Amino acid sequence: MKLTYDCIIIGAGPAGIFAALELVKSNGALKVLIIEKGSDIGERARDDLFSGWGGAGTFSDGKLNLSKDVGGVLGDYVTDADLTELIAYVDGLYVANGASSELKGLDEEAVAGLREASTAAGLKLIPFPIRHLGTDGCFGLLKNLREELRPRMDFIFNVDVVDVIEKDGRAVGVRTAESKEYFARFVVLAPGRIGSGWLQSLARANGLKTSVNPVDIGVRVEVPASVLAPVTDVLHEAKLVYHSKKFNDQLRTFCMNPYGVVVEERHRDRDFSTVNGHSFSTKRSENTNFAILVSTTFTEPFHEPIEYGEYIARLANLLGDGIIVQRLGDLIEGRRSTPRRLAEGPLIPTLKGAAPGDLSFVLPYRYVSDILEMLEALDRFAPGIYAPSTLLYGVEVKFYSMRLELNNTLETGIENLFAVGDGAGVTRGIIQASASGIVAAREILKRA
Repeated sequence: MKLTYDCIIIGAGPAGIFAALELVKSNGALKVLIIEKGSDIGERARDDLFSGWGGAGTFSDGKLNLSKDVGGVLGDYVTDADLTELIAYVDGLYVANGASSELKGLDEEAVAGLREASTAAGLKLIPFPIRHLGTDGCFGLLKNLREELRPRMDFIFNVDVVDVIEKDGRAVGVRTAESKEYFARFVVLAPGRIGSGWLQSLARANGLKTSVNPVDIGVRVEVPASVLAPVTDVLHEAKLVYHSKKFNDQLRTFCMNPYGVVVEERHRDRDFSTVNGHSFSTKRSENTNFAILVSTTFTEPFHEPIEYGEYIARLANLLGDGIIVQRLGDLIEGRRSTPRRLAEGPLIPTLKGAAPGDLSFVLPYRYVSDILEMLEALDRFAPGIYAPSTLLYGVEVKFYSMRLELNNTLETGIENLFAVGDGAGVTRGIIQASASGIVAAREILKRA
């Protein structure tokens, strides 16, 4: 007997969850199945940060950035007005399911002052309202969403999908690693950031056109919380963009965590670790951390940015037996950090397992030069960042470097096959990922 649905969604991260919410919200709800390679919300463990119900967002810092200007390129597919409506709609669903009602970044006078200061420092500040869940707040919200959907659709966990079933140029189902087939009128690919490599392989196997997104590689910076408090108390997170003078590369700050901690992210499927940061709603450290990422768009003949990012991460792990930490002063002086020099500094690392080392043996000279330039600019904006005791952790890599060719409803070159979220290269954050799921779902509802 064929296992048949109206729609099958691959992946239970924000994009997949919100596509499902939209598809089953009406009385005439479609028959929907989510297939997820990871575990259900109650069985998820912290050693699997990326797969399972909620995707990477389950154990993330939980920032809901309410702006069309950050978090992805969904604006390339929908109008500004439509994207603004989608963000407000998605935000309302998050609040209804337990997100905080508090918004940061609404003090227009204070924001204007920070924007003026950033311009004087050679930086571009992108302010926006932000709703912060905290790492300790994400799990409960995602559990609420799971309970809302539980009686309204079907779920399969801990199963890998290996291919899309196509007939006459149209998607009609999917095939799992166990050679089991599920059929549907529509298929939505929402594998999340961890699934970017999987989606790239699937695209090649099915003749789908792709383009190369910039690859983002950099470090996580840790400073005393007091250094950035005048900024984070107003904005919570400062999105700052810088263009290096020497190489004219674009750099940006990413995932700023006031009073937070630096964490190791273990990519179990790929056997390497990268670095990230968290902050909590109920407890504080004495430090603030954020990433500086260098965006590079490679040209022909190179077209493997995901593999390049993995190579850099593995090199760091090889030299540091995991995550490397280095004092900024040591990097400038051209020497590796040692346990003694770290202990003598006023800043206590929040990632205790990081190994003192030398990031110049890991990152290409171009990246090191870019990062040092931006740190100097940031010091003009927030004095104290370019201090010898500032800590740099490496490496941070964002794996969304393949972008499928999609139309304005996020449909691929195969009819009724949609691709959404970070894994498709369309988004880079929770809000736009969620909104992309809504875009695909609304088109499916029209056709159904």
